[in-house]
Amino acid sequence: MNRNVLDEALDVLLETDAYKLGHRYMYADGTEVVFSNLTARGTRNPDITEGTVFFGLQALLHRLNEKWAPFFGLSTSDLEEVLDGYAAFVGDLLGPNTVGVQQFRELHSVGHLPLRVRAFREGSIVPLRVPYFTIENTDPRFFWLTNYLETTLSADMWHPITSATIAWSNRRLLDVRAIESSDLAAVDFQGHDFSYRGLENDLAAAASGAGHLVSFKGTDTLPAIRYVQRYYDGDNGLIGASVPATEHAVMTSGIAVYGGEDRAGGELAVFERLLDQHPAGILSVVSDSFDLWYVCEYILPKLKDKILARDGKLVIRPDSGDPELILCGDRNAPVSSPQRKGVVNILANVFGTTVNDKGYKELDSHIGVIYGDSINHERADKITANLMRQGYASTTPVFGFGSFTYQYQTRDTFKMAVKATWTQVNGKGYNILKDPITDDGGKKSATGRLAVRRMMDGLPYLIEHATPEQEADQVLELVYEDGEVLRHQSFADVRATLANDSAVLGRRNKVSLR
Repeated sequence: MNRNVLDEALDVLLETDAYKLGHRYMYADGTEVVFSNLTARGTRNPDITEGTVFFGLQALLHRLNEKWAPFFGLSTSDLEEVLDGYAAFVGDLLGPNTVGVQQFRELHSVGHLPLRVRAFREGSIVPLRVPYFTIENTDPRFFWLTNYLETTLSADMWHPITSATIAWSNRRLLDVRAIESSDLAAVDFQGHDFSYRGLENDLAAAASGAGHLVSFKGTDTLPAIRYVQRYYDGDNGLIGASVPATEHAVMTSGIAVYGGEDRAGGELAVFERLLDQHPAGILSVVSDSFDLWYVCEYILPKLKDKILARDGKLVIRPDSGDPELILCGDRNAPVSSPQRKGVVNILANVFGTTVNDKGYKELDSHIGVIYGDSINHERADKITANLMRQGYASTTPVFGFGSFTYQYQTRDTFKMAVKATWTQVNGKGYNILKDPITDDGGKKSATGRLAVRRMMDGLPYLIEHATPEQEADQVLELVYEDGEVLRHQSFADVRATLANDSAVLGRRNKVSLR
């Protein structure tokens, strides 16, 4: 067999923490079932206290099957070669191999992952301390497998959930502002994902970027669109979109080529060339390679007629400095200086504005601005509030949410953890939990078999020590059993689920939300 396939088969057996390797024989004798769950136990984000957005499990379940397929497809002889490699690895890691390999021979003979998963619909807003999903083994021989996969479940789930939640929080903020000052539809593209280069790897960018797309449609993270197409296919409509845009290398090289020592002349030439290349549509141009204020106050007025004659919008992109001061103006700057005015006021002075039906100014449709450096919820809040105080629609700027939003997070942002709450030993069930006396209570786990139901107002709540009847009639749906993914949601359905849950939450809080 192809060496790559053998390596993939060995790799998947080792996709766990080292201490997991020996847990199989550390459990009580006669253990038959381990029942676990993934739950967000708290929040470190003061803006997000009502719950988190569940997203990413469908992709993970398909990926689990994909990753385990090489192992289950091994011939008997190839299996033994892989198990020899496993034994050698464990021996080098832990010393004499007491872990064994027979458990994997037995698992290989089954031909699939003997697991059962029940979960919320993706896109659901799940209150803190309510589980997103439960997982248990379906074959008593493989009780150890449930938590053998804990590491993968945690590593692959916390980030898309966290990113989807943060995107939703940002969307709620921008929606509330737009309801007062602008067109709500514009918010679809007001949050743009710039995070790819700042994330851990391609898969992290794809999963996190897809979480962003649950709430927004603007993205530069192409793998996120492919992630959605692969794992959430269906009649999804527009998943994500972007526009032609320059980078600093394009601008600085063009300035050098066309201007030489005359940077101002070179930058003017680059702008003219770009406008000629793009006579229609949206074009974004990074504008702070040297002097943003010169671009706004001298270059753009020279090109005003050409810009206004286009069938489209030129978007100016500042990319450095304090974003609120750059966009909204600095009251401490000298009177009449461009810094005092800020980019939005300069563009308004050059190109004019209109007043919308809510009484707020909007820039001429041929000009716009996007800011994508170090934007987060707090800064988006301050910028939109500042602009509205000046009479501008909150949707005037587009925000590029990058790694400052999506990478400055950890599993502990929402204190996410996979924990076992019930086990069956020799036919008898035991409720189990952790409740460290040295902790503040945040690490206390649920206990027993778990089910989730909804209150009259639609808010989910947890049932501990759930009966079989309660498990059978609950919110958590059977999504995976014995190697089969049993539920498929399109991405459109994920988005619709979030919109519905946001409406339920809004009615509960008597706030108009998306």
